[in-house]
Amino acid sequence: MSRAEYLKRLLDLYCGLPHTAARRPSLNDRRLAALLFDRGIPLDIIEAAFLLALARRTYRDPQAPPLQPIRSLAYFLPLIDEILLLPLDPGYLAYLRANVDQNVQIHTGLADR
Repeated sequence: MSRAEYLKRLLDLYCGLPHTAARRPSLNDRRLAALLFDRGIPLDIIEAAFLLALARRTYRDPQAPPLQPIRSLAYFLPLIDEILLLPLDPGYLAYLRANVDQNVQIHTGLADR
């Protein structure tokens, strides 16, 4: 995949997430996406981080105070690092995909995998 394709796909996925405030990527988001490409981080790892974050946000304690929208791609860096250190079991990833709100899957393209 070319750099341009990677950046477009990543930024489109990010901006399509329902818990993000961004509808267009910021300059910092673009820079970070380029850095992720330069680091050789596969899109499937980033998509898994998106999915894990959305699942954690969606299925958190309903009594907890509401979370603010995600305002930066940098929000996902700790999850990307977590998944790189301890990859998600494919079965668990399938479980997350099946249990996250259908609206989330439509917006991220994760249902197409």
